[in-house]
Amino acid sequence: MLKIGAVNIDTSHPVGFADYMLKGSRGRYAAVYNDSFRDDEQVDAFIEKFGLDKRCSSLEELADCVDIGFIHSCNWDNHLKQAMPFVERGKPVFIDKPIVGSMADCKRLEELAASGAVILGSSSVRYCEEVMQFLAVPEQECGKIVSVFGTAGVDEFNYGVHIVEAIGGLVGAGAESCKFTGRAVIDDETCETYFVQFASGVTAVYNTSWATYQPFELVIMTTKTTYQFRVDTGKLYGSLLDRIFDYMETGCKMASMQDLTESVKIMLAGRVSRENDGKETALTDIPNDYAGYDGALFAKSYAAAARDIRRMWGA
Repeated sequence: MLKIGAVNIDTSHPVGFADYMLKGSRGRYAAVYNDSFRDDEQVDAFIEKFGLDKRCSSLEELADCVDIGFIHSCNWDNHLKQAMPFVERGKPVFIDKPIVGSMADCKRLEELAASGAVILGSSSVRYCEEVMQFLAVPEQECGKIVSVFGTAGVDEFNYGVHIVEAIGGLVGAGAESCKFTGRAVIDDETCETYFVQFASGVTAVYNTSWATYQPFELVIMTTKTTYQFRVDTGKLYGSLLDRIFDYMETGCKMASMQDLTESVKIMLAGRVSRENDGKETALTDIPNDYAGYDGALFAKSYAAAARDIRRMWGA
């Protein structure tokens, strides 16, 4: 059974992942390291609830005693630092979404992957059952993808990246540019729309909602017809975890680092476009020092609104 090390338990994902893993025998959280906003009582409750072996006092200790690390910190600015003890030991590490939030971190991840580091990620929606089922249909039957439209809600980046990852899972890599096309503000809800151009000629449009949860809805136009589906979020964790277990056991293909950083770059280009009155922005034109999305600021707001992790299982 795969021994997994949890780096922080900030989000709902560690609880959801642990619940799913208890239903099978492929993997378990074996240890945890925590230096984030969850207090000792919450960490101890997580350890007891899911039968972890230990709480580690350092990332290095955690990396030494597990087969793979799962980074669940909601401050994505810390993800690279937290991944390094696993990388240095030649162990794989999964980084939860968003994998990073800046161009500098994207480039560093690409360098690490090019040197042989095994870094997995990022959004469960990329591997959702609906996307996998669509991709399993022969092209001669479903046609070639022409354009994709997707929706996501809650916030701009932390949740918005889910739908961009899904589009990447469907279309593949090769995004050339992103353009901010407009914003709607109704009552307290803000919705923004972005247009993505791929080198293949395929286009995509994604909408992000900033205040309200919106389902992951995908509309796929092909050369033969149009497909539409809503992602079943109840199956997301299982789809992702099973893919990771498959990779660890058999080496099956997962998204490359170029795939994962491209999703971030699409959103960074969209942000640059928004800051420049909707000017189309090539991914290659994003300034190298462009800060992008502030992980520390997001983590502060997330911590302020977060539920006690014990409430997630009714304790």
